[in-house]
Amino acid sequence: MPVSADQGHDPVVTILHSDDRPKHLDGPNVRFVTDETLEAALPGTEVLLVWDFTSTAVREAFPAADALRWVHTASAGVDRLTFPALLDSEVVLTNSRGVFDTPIAEYVTGLVIAMAKDLAGTLHAQSQRQWRHRETERVGGRTAVVVGSGPIGRATAAMLAAVGMRVELVGRRAGEGVHAIDDLPALLPRAEWLVLAAPLTDSTRGMLDATALGLLPAGARVVNVGRGALVVQDDLIAALRAGTLAGAALDVFEAEPLPADSPLWELPGVVVSPHMSGDILGWRDELEALFVANLARFRAGEPLANVVDKTLGFVTGSAR
Repeated sequence: MPVSADQGHDPVVTILHSDDRPKHLDGPNVRFVTDETLEAALPGTEVLLVWDFTSTAVREAFPAADALRWVHTASAGVDRLTFPALLDSEVVLTNSRGVFDTPIAEYVTGLVIAMAKDLAGTLHAQSQRQWRHRETERVGGRTAVVVGSGPIGRATAAMLAAVGMRVELVGRRAGEGVHAIDDLPALLPRAEWLVLAAPLTDSTRGMLDATALGLLPAGARVVNVGRGALVVQDDLIAALRAGTLAGAALDVFEAEPLPADSPLWELPGVVVSPHMSGDILGWRDELEALFVANLARFRAGEPLANVVDKTLGFVTGSAR
């Protein structure tokens, strides 16, 4: 859906941030707010930049929006913004698709190699000054199933294939080189590595449960860089404790930060990282540049890039 402003009109832009805030966005019509001050700033706001993409304040403050036309989130996922009032409104929602694709693909590939080569064991032995020779696993020729056929999933699949893995890519619908999500149960028994890079929607929530985990081959590993709620965390913990999974690399969780008493911190074969798989040096500058380019489109009355299909919860087709 195109959204436009009168040419020459300088819209009121509200930026929701936490301790961190954009460095180069300023002006007489720019308002910087936090969770506590968002509601008071929304009247008159035409453009809302959710710079703090972990915030859930927009849902509660949204009724105060009387002029809002466009919401942009500094993230690829939009699940924190897909609440009924926004979905049912004419407000256009855009995301930061394109910024995180290669960084997350690199992160996943690095995790796969590090786990297969037991880097954690090497570092532990080094810390103990132990010379402990052992054999590790081959990466080339192994099968990875990547769930999520958006830019992040495609970049991840391509990079895993580049290191010699056999990759099966799974999306919402079948297409060239892509299996439909309905085919996933048939693919899981040969998924030595299962990578979750799908958006969180009603249809993907809890997709990796005890049933799905039970279809994986013995010794399989799970990598989740999508959203924590894609996984039934208790079922994953049970599979790790039972030894049916060899390990898991988790960058996202049901509750973030991961509680200190979670068994995931200490389970053997588990890598816990703090939702950082796409965060490279300079990533904030890329996020800001993407929003500035889209704001220029808005001011010029041009169609916005990265418009989210609110009925699906993600951008479809091209980035425009």
